Amino acid sequence: MSGKPRFQQVKDFLLSGIENQRYPVGSRIPTEMQLAQQFNVSRMTVHKAIRDLVNDGHLVRYQGQGTFVCESKPTSSFADIRNIAEEITGRGHQYSNRIIRLEQVTASSQIATQLGIRTGSDVFHSRIVHLENNIPIQLEERYVNPIFAPDYLAQDYQSITPNQYLSETCPASDAEHIIEAILPDELSCELLEIPTNEACLRVHRRTWSQQHLISSAFLTYPGSRYRLQSESHFR
Repeated sequence: MSGKPRFQQVKDFLLSGIENQRYPVGSRIPTEMQLAQQFNVSRMTVHKAIRDLVNDGHLVRYQGQGTFVCESKPTSSFADIRNIAEEITGRGHQYSNRIIRLEQVTASSQIATQLGIRTGSDVFHSRIVHLENNIPIQLEERYVNPIFAPDYLAQDYQSITPNQYLSETCPASDAEHIIEAILPDELSCELLEIPTNEACLRVHRRTWSQQHLISSAFLTYPGSRYRLQSESHFR
């Protein structure tokens, strides 16, 4: 171990403690000062080790409280159009949601462009927070063309997700994904129960069914709670 950089020694020590349950999920790890004294290194060295583990999803920092071991971030492939309820229950966790908006609105020029319709047309709008073990992990903001899903607003979205309903009503034949890192607005932070300075991943997904543009959805994930991945296969 002596040949490793000092920060890596600290990192390996903490990671080993997490893996063997010396530091179980939810527990607080030693302070930077304590670790610096234990390993006879600078706090900057310890800070780098902890920062790497935070970025890797093993630890989470809470201002004024310390650094805690967290559960591994759920991982989802952004290329798949998956029902988030099935995704969560498939991990053995509890799914629930909070329905914030379910309404018919008039399409602004931006929404009309996203859905390929005329400005001023009627569209269906839903805003739902999806939770895993009562922790918000996704804010879904969706606009739907009512011509192809006329009963969209009449569904019980406590028992079925918009994704599931649309998949059954208008099976997706094509999808477009745009992914970006954002700082969410105050409302999104409030709904996701995150601080205003937490970075999020936002996926803009448009789906087609038999060449008809059905839905435009913005899916916002707290960066500290979720991870997206993509797989490519080459021959």
